[in-house]
Amino acid sequence: MEHAEILARDPIVLPQPLRELYLSDGYLGAPGLIGEPWLSRLQARMNDYIEESRQADASDKRFDLEPDHCADSPRIRRLNSPTDIDDLFWEFASTGPFVDIAEDLLGPDIKFHHSKLNFKWGGGGEEVKWHQDIQFWPHTNYDVLTIGVYLDDVDDDVAPMGIIPKSHDGPLYDLYDHDEVWTGNIRDEDLTRINAETASYVQGPAGTVTVHNCRSIHGSPPNRGNRPRPLLLCAYSAGDALPITNLVARGHGDEVVRGRRARWARFDPRPVLMPPDWGKTGYKSIFQHQQKEELAN
Repeated sequence: MEHAEILARDPIVLPQPLRELYLSDGYLGAPGLIGEPWLSRLQARMNDYIEESRQADASDKRFDLEPDHCADSPRIRRLNSPTDIDDLFWEFASTGPFVDIAEDLLGPDIKFHHSKLNFKWGGGGEEVKWHQDIQFWPHTNYDVLTIGVYLDDVDDDVAPMGIIPKSHDGPLYDLYDHDEVWTGNIRDEDLTRINAETASYVQGPAGTVTVHNCRSIHGSPPNRGNRPRPLLLCAYSAGDALPITNLVARGHGDEVVRGRRARWARFDPRPVLMPPDWGKTGYKSIFQHQQKEELAN
């Protein structure tokens, strides 16, 4: 839908100024938007997986672990695809306020793409270097966004996510290095072009929502605080934005969560970088790519 058509629709949950901010700048932050009982249910389930991770000694299909993870001091970088392994996370992603937010920003027909729960533990939780999302999972157009909710309070001390305003209207950057190896981050020589000094760092109490467009440049520094920064993220697309790869062919990927499935695909004339053939190489998390870690068996 055209931006004017989206804004002409009555909002469901987002104030109109936030909708305008997203469409203008490619991101928004909404402090404390997710309330009870969702927040406490998500926090409790998150804690269940932290406890379960104590039994894991290496990254696997569910847990992406920091190198110094151990039973006495669990340090999960990411819970992979929580909506595919847990009914509560899928209930939230498919029927909860995230879908209302997606409709407020994309229009009436919404598809779910994928989910992840990033932890960024205190005492050095890893940096996420500047990158854009759509090169990881290209679509036929750019009406694709990621909605997140902080599951704990977030301030400057725990490395909030930073988004560069209006970068969604700028270029897409190459996420391969000069040896044609996928790194998942913008090349060093391009960093002078991205206006990183203008980044907005979204902060707020537990329940604060972040939204960024699939072209928006974003990242976060290491967490030097003394507590983790858990962030549940779900990606959604407009109904007529079709995935080009089969990255989420299993589970709930590409499932319609509101409205109806599009009969026509819409193609944006701007090109999109294609990722490696994950079917041949095996998909690694952004942490593994950016830290140049080998894929676990």
